[in-house]
Amino acid sequence: MSRTVTKTAQLPVLLIEDEPSLVELVRTALERNGYDVICTQSGAEGLRLLTEQDFLGVVSDMRTPGGVDGADVHAWITANRPALASRMVLVTGDIANEETVAKLRRTGIPYVEKPFRLQQLLSVIRKTMGDPL
Repeated sequence: MSRTVTKTAQLPVLLIEDEPSLVELVRTALERNGYDVICTQSGAEGLRLLTEQDFLGVVSDMRTPGGVDGADVHAWITANRPALASRMVLVTGDIANEETVAKLRRTGIPYVEKPFRLQQLLSVIRKTMGDPL
């Protein structure tokens, strides 16, 4: 008997964010809206998790500690998990920095500026990843 695997398998969203209060806020909002969430504080740890399991999508801060930023995570996903590349959202509080703006333009993926309203972030996530179960 064949089994059809669909998005309804409820894959988690990977949240890469180093500010504990923001991790808690975004994780709680996503969970209340039906998403499962796995959190990590660094891009390097995010890449490790991406090699070990599947995710519905990725929400990443643009700047994270450890030398791997959101654009680096997107580049890795594009090279290694291309089906996931269109289901990533970046969050940044550094829109005044020309280097950050250039990286955001280069990736071409949706982003939300800090400070943001939770409904704004949730709307972008839904458009990018779809609704959970």
